[in-house]
Amino acid sequence: MAGRRVVVVGGGFGGLTAAKGLGRADVEVTLVDRQNFHLFQPLAYQVATGGLSPPEIAAPLRRILRRQQNTRVVLAEVSSFDLERHHVFLDRMPNGKEGASLEYDELVVAGGSAYSYFGHDEWAEHAPELKSLSGALELRTRILRAFEAAEVETDKAARRAWLTFVVVGAGPTGVEMAGQIGELARDALHRDFRNVDTRSARVLLVEAGPRVLGAFPEPLSHRAARALERLGVTVLVETTVVGVAAEEVSLRRPDGSTGGVPARTAIWAAGVNASPLAAALAAAVGRDVDRVGRLTVEPDLTLAGHPEVHAIGDMVVVSDGAGGTLRLPGVAPVAMQQGRYVARAIRGRSSGPFRYRDKGDLATIGRSRAVAVVKGVRLSGFPAWVIWLAVHITYLIGFENRLIVLTRWAFSYITRNRGARLIGQEEP
Repeated sequence: MAGRRVVVVGGGFGGLTAAKGLGRADVEVTLVDRQNFHLFQPLAYQVATGGLSPPEIAAPLRRILRRQQNTRVVLAEVSSFDLERHHVFLDRMPNGKEGASLEYDELVVAGGSAYSYFGHDEWAEHAPELKSLSGALELRTRILRAFEAAEVETDKAARRAWLTFVVVGAGPTGVEMAGQIGELARDALHRDFRNVDTRSARVLLVEAGPRVLGAFPEPLSHRAARALERLGVTVLVETTVVGVAAEEVSLRRPDGSTGGVPARTAIWAAGVNASPLAAALAAAVGRDVDRVGRLTVEPDLTLAGHPEVHAIGDMVVVSDGAGGTLRLPGVAPVAMQQGRYVARAIRGRSSGPFRYRDKGDLATIGRSRAVAVVKGVRLSGFPAWVIWLAVHITYLIGFENRLIVLTRWAFSYITRNRGARLIGQEEP
C-alpha cells in the first residue's frame, strides 16, 4: 500500500481539506486546480463591496501545502476521466500542453458548483456572480463606477438608474451583499461625493420564494428582513427575474404582472449548477445527473462500482443507502467534513457511512447585525454577529490573513470606512 498515488481534483474547501488530511499519510498526493489559489468564498462579497482585498481571502495553494513533502500542485483544468485505466486527463496547462494525463490509485473529485442563470446564460454579461474572485472584482468595479457615474450625471432618471442596485437571490450571499451595498452607500461613501447623495441609492433584493433566508427558521428570516429594511434595502419576495439587460432588470411580481426596473448594476446570487466534472464522472460510468447536474454517490462518498473514486462537495448528492438521499446544504462545512472523511478513508481509518454534523447556520446583514442558529439555539443582532466574525476568522486560511482581516474589520467598525475601493482598469 505504500506510495499509493492519490489525485485530488479541486482546491476548494473539500479538495483542500482532503489533501491536507493526507499530509502525513504514506501516499503521493497530486492536487489539480485550474487556479493557483484557494478562495475563501463566503467573504467574496466583501471584496465586491470594498471591505477586503483579494489577497486577504485567497491564498496560493502551493503556499498552503508547502510543508507537505508528499504533495505537489498542478495548475491545469481536468477535461475527462478514464475510470477503467485510472487516468485523469488535463487541458489548459501553463506550458500550453493539452491532453496530458495523471495516473491514480485513489481519486478525489471536488469540483464544487457555479451559479445557475436558469437557462439564460446571456444574463451573466449584465449580472456577474459572486462564486469567483474574478466575479467579485468585476462587481466591485461596477458598483463603485455606478456611484462615480451618478456623481457626473445631470439627468435625474439616469442618475436614479445608476443608483439602483438589484441583487437576485435572498440566500445568505444575497442578503449579505444587499446589506453591504446599503452600508456602503449610507456610511462609507456619502461624505466623499459632492453632487450626489449616495444615501439615496436603492438596493432591491429579489427573491422568488416567500421570504429571505428560506433555510433559516421563520422568525430569524423576518428579523433579517427588518434589518435589511433599516439599511434601506427593499425586499421583493415572490418576485421572479425574467430579464436582465445593461440598463434594466425585468421582474414578474406576485400578482403576475411584469415590469422593468431601470438599474445599471445587477448582482446574481440565485441558484447553483454542479461542476461539469460531475457530468464527466457520470458519463464515465453510464449514470445520469440530477436537474442541477449533481452526481449521486454511495453513503461512503464513493462512485458506485468504483470504490477508489471519491466525489464530494456541492457537485454530489449522497445516497442514504435505503433508496433516498441525505439532505445536505451546499455550504463549506459540508465539503470540509467530507474532505476529512475521505482522507481518513484513504488512510484506512474510516468506517461506516458519511454523517454530517450540522453546527448551525450564519448570515450577516451588516454592522452588528446577523442571524444564527447554533446547535438549535437561535440568535440575532450583535451576539449573532460576534459569532459570525469568530467563525469566519477561524476558517480563514493562514494566520497572516486572519490577523489582517481582523484588523481591517476592527478599523472599518470604528471608522465606517472601506479601504479597498479601487476601480479596476478596463480593457482598451
